[in-house]
Amino acid sequence: MGHTRVYNYDGNPVRVFIGNAHRELGYAVCRRLGVAPGRIDIQRFPDTETKIRILDDVRGIDAFIVQPTSPPVNENLMELLIIVDALRRASAHSITAVIPYFGYARQDRKHEGRVPITAKLVANLLAASGVNRVLCLDLHAAQIQGFFDIPMDHLFSTPVLIDYLTSIKLDKCVVMSPDVGSIKMADRYARRIGCGIAVTEKRRLSDEDVETGYVIGEIADRDVVIVDDMITSAGSMAAAVKAARDSGARTIRAMATHGLFVSNAFERLLEAGATEVIVTDTVPPQACVPPELNLTVISVADLLGDAIGRIHRNKSISLLFV
Repeated sequence: MGHTRVYNYDGNPVRVFIGNAHRELGYAVCRRLGVAPGRIDIQRFPDTETKIRILDDVRGIDAFIVQPTSPPVNENLMELLIIVDALRRASAHSITAVIPYFGYARQDRKHEGRVPITAKLVANLLAASGVNRVLCLDLHAAQIQGFFDIPMDHLFSTPVLIDYLTSIKLDKCVVMSPDVGSIKMADRYARRIGCGIAVTEKRRLSDEDVETGYVIGEIADRDVVIVDDMITSAGSMAAAVKAARDSGARTIRAMATHGLFVSNAFERLLEAGATEVIVTDTVPPQACVPPELNLTVISVADLLGDAIGRIHRNKSISLLFV
């Protein structure tokens, strides 16, 4: 087998490896850094076990793995752990797991008896596998940072999403939180944009269904942007869109960092009457987006690439913590 040259970034050896979870994002991150993706062979044994082989020499290399643990969560998480183990046994100098979407983040506490804290378990698994540092984007619960016994960098998609909102020049804009738990996020956006804030009352009926009550704040005849960290089954977001529509909002944009869109999420958003749905590309794009749904996907590849570059050069990334 032939050998490829070691790609350098600012004079130092570095390789970015891309898992199967979201190859398009990984390639975009490499383009931002100006490096070629590390060569890796990912296959499945007949019994579905994951088979990994690193095809490049990584001894003494700073290795970064781009792999969101999005659905199928277990498969993508296990693939990440096996890649890390392969790099560690091949004597990589350091291994950073770049996890744009961190799965199992909802299970961050014991909300009832005899349940696990799976987010902490995943943090332990990453550290035990050989990861030296973790880079995530918009965790579902900020306290998950404390679950890691290794360095953990938590980025926010605020800059790229605010740039988009600024470009479409909304008039009389109001940022709305779909529930009390997202008020801090909504306030962060409202302060940057320089607009008002509103919040809806929410009661969760099940994992997919919620019930909303009153809207607190003035949104009648306003351009409303509802912000959240993720849209999964769209129960919370669709209920908030409907509440905003019933309260007289002029336009309603549903915006989140992670667009998982499982179950009948698209249908819920369409039925609720969302003017536009805005997400980033932390997870792979959906294959079956209804043509009548106005879906906008903003890339976070440059943000992740800049963070990787700063980490590799031992520079502060606090400027990216907006």
